Amino acid sequence: MSDLPVARTTGLAALFFAVSVGIGVVAVTRDPGIGAEVLALFSDRIVSQILSDSPAVLAGKLFLNNLAACLLLFLGGASLGVVTMLILSVNGLLIGAVTELMRQQQGLLFIAAALVPHGIFEIPAFLIAGGLGLLLGQGLIAEWHGRGDAATLAVPLARLFLRVVVPLLAVAALVEAFITPAVLSMIA
Repeated sequence: MSDLPVARTTGLAALFFAVSVGIGVVAVTRDPGIGAEVLALFSDRIVSQILSDSPAVLAGKLFLNNLAACLLLFLGGASLGVVTMLILSVNGLLIGAVTELMRQQQGLLFIAAALVPHGIFEIPAFLIAGGLGLLLGQGLIAEWHGRGDAATLAVPLARLFLRVVVPLLAVAALVEAFITPAVLSMIA
């Protein structure tokens, strides 16, 4: 399997995600109350459950949470890519909204410190998983038109997921649990 289709669909996933982030930013710019509601929901459902844990437990929880999201992105391709695109858009909207609200409240340096250390690993993993899901969806469509075998395509895609996405998520979780808090404490 050529890396070209993976690069192309990952680029498509990145474009769709970026547009969704932009929409989230614009929504909060126009109405900061939207960002406040999203942040409250995010804090109640996610942050409150994981911040009391030790860094090692936190890393494990972050890894499993992100692995589940990436598996849904990849396996969402079985819906002809609809679930993959939905997950990309919802996450993009949420990230855009929360990031813009935090930028308004804390500034760009805080956003960079909070996202860059682990985001350089986590975001590519997320986008690659989305690209793999889109490829899986394309494979199903091709099979329905008698031009391919989706099951044969799924095997190398799954291997790529295991070789690339899973290690990126593991590194991201460790960085997010151990390094990101230290970076944030330096600027706080």
